[in-house]
Amino acid sequence: MIIPTNFQNLYKPIQPTVKPSSDVGCYEEILPAPALSNLICCYWRLQTLEPLTAPFYYRVVADGCMDIYFDRNNPEDSFVMGFCKQYTEFPLYDTFDYIGIRFFPSIFPQLFKIAASELSNRFEKLDAVIPRTASFIADYCSPQQSLDQIIQTLDLYFLNLMHSNFMDNDPRFYNALNIILDKQGIIQVEKDLDTGLSTRQLRRHFDYYIGDSAKTFSKVVRFQNILREAGQSPSIPPRSAETGYYDQAHFIKEFKTLYGSTPGKIYER
Repeated sequence: MIIPTNFQNLYKPIQPTVKPSSDVGCYEEILPAPALSNLICCYWRLQTLEPLTAPFYYRVVADGCMDIYFDRNNPEDSFVMGFCKQYTEFPLYDTFDYIGIRFFPSIFPQLFKIAASELSNRFEKLDAVIPRTASFIADYCSPQQSLDQIIQTLDLYFLNLMHSNFMDNDPRFYNALNIILDKQGIIQVEKDLDTGLSTRQLRRHFDYYIGDSAKTFSKVVRFQNILREAGQSPSIPPRSAETGYYDQAHFIKEFKTLYGSTPGKIYER
């Protein structure tokens, strides 16, 4: 399976609201095997350090990706989360130890032949969407394994899945995707994405492989690149002319939708 987009160099989504460690939990990201580095952005783990006395609200900012995740202590409890056009917040209780697989944009539908739009802006039980993968996680990712062993198990599973899958490689769609990523989401869809797809075809391809329109995906990519350039604690407002925002009010409104808070409330910390 050859992906005609160099995701590992073009797109590096981040989750800045999750600190490497905090008083209530610990979050870390682990790179996949090199052969998977253009399919899987990272594996991640979110766990409590001690039992919680109050709910822990785990916020995920919009990143354009799709994730599979499961409870390490109860691997039968697994989920898939689709593309989201705004931030999402989950209340977590007591103790937890979640492990996730974050797929680059378009990869989940390529591997599992499921339209991304069927999962947009929500999460579902994995056994209702991909029962075979849910069964594998339940059977082969046990609480007795170390994190390294679980990652190796997942690497092997996705390597086998990659080699056994035929990729529906429409160069017109991936050319459009490359343009969005290369231009960091700062595009005019009608003008810049003239790759041979009609407006209707472009919408259909992005619905299937991304989970939303090219315009919405571009907004998320632009937002993610601003976060990365700002070093995860952005204190410098974007230069509107260079980032595609009409003005500061436009930036603040969109940032709040994708991040869950206004820049001022975050950057003053």
